[in-house]
Amino acid sequence: MQFADRLNNVETSAIRELFKLLGKPGIISFAGGFPDPALFDAEGIALASDAVLKNSPGAVLQYGATEGYQPLREALVGFMGAKGATVAADGLIVTTGSQQALDLIGKTMISPGDKVIVEAPTFLATIQCFRLYGAQLISAPVDAHGVDVDKLEALIAEHKPKLVYLIPTFGNPSGATLSLERRKRVLELAAKTQTLVVEDDPYGELYFDQAPPASLLALSDSVPGSREWLAHCGSFSKILSPGLRVGWLIAPPALLAKATMCKQFSDAHTSNLTQAIAAQYLSMNRLGTALAAVRATYAERAAVMAEALRRELGDAIAFNQPQGGMFFWARLTGANGRASDANVFAKSAIEKLVAFVPGAPFFANNPDVSTLRLSFATADKDKINEGIARMAQAL
Repeated sequence: MQFADRLNNVETSAIRELFKLLGKPGIISFAGGFPDPALFDAEGIALASDAVLKNSPGAVLQYGATEGYQPLREALVGFMGAKGATVAADGLIVTTGSQQALDLIGKTMISPGDKVIVEAPTFLATIQCFRLYGAQLISAPVDAHGVDVDKLEALIAEHKPKLVYLIPTFGNPSGATLSLERRKRVLELAAKTQTLVVEDDPYGELYFDQAPPASLLALSDSVPGSREWLAHCGSFSKILSPGLRVGWLIAPPALLAKATMCKQFSDAHTSNLTQAIAAQYLSMNRLGTALAAVRATYAERAAVMAEALRRELGDAIAFNQPQGGMFFWARLTGANGRASDANVFAKSAIEKLVAFVPGAPFFANNPDVSTLRLSFATADKDKINEGIARMAQAL
């Protein structure tokens, strides 16, 4: 069977492949990027489901508009407005998770050979998605305060990319948050160079103590000309339920129209039922209480993991303390002759019944094999302490 040439540039997700090794009894996993199902507001979602099936069963069980279920689009206007972003209902489309929003951007914007700038490291699925459409990926370095905007500016000038993809808030996998000053500079760059910037924001609500800086979308009103060069991807997967598969894309009108057309070719529309449940849930004013519990739990687990890493691995590992999100991004130092290759370390760790993700797959170019990603979202305090102790035994 002869497959499409575009598949020559992509591979199966290294993370999904890793999951095949996690079937051993007793294994502690820091590998997944999943929210903790124990924190889902199942009661609230059940109430919302009952309400929509009782009040409008015909509408929510029927085919719907490609752009999205109108009550949800209107609810998202309020949701985004509460975060400082001015959006009209016809300025967004509902997608089947934010992953579809990224795929639609790839379909509408990327031709084979087009240059696209991504962070180093960045979301693995985005690397795969953009490569599927033939993008030549250019890496921009990231530090604890997000993408290095000086380097980004130089890369834009050199490569004239079709678009720039960023996760400014609690990045996956970096955990980094772009500073307010850098956010404004990114928007100024977008307007000055007329380069599309794609802001992926699935984690922005998962802050621990202080809320992060406003999104690029919210700040764009204060940077003239930037809004017309900005797309924003949002999702309920990390803050409500990934099983609902509800995300959204906010973009300039021409891009949104092309994305809507391409969505018609793929799934016609996101499930009306799950859209209606999300809209009803938002109207019930339960999300704030649910998020408060998630933030408190993740903050506690992140603190426990940081303490355990320092205690058990000491100078063998370096990391920045995340202020939100779901991940630690760490680097093996090789101190005192201990492991410096995370791929080798990961195999030893599996033998000790603990799993994490080596960092190399998160780089579009020049992977740093000393890096690794640890998720604290689904492990309780005891499992975190035990899992990090097992990592120390494997080091």
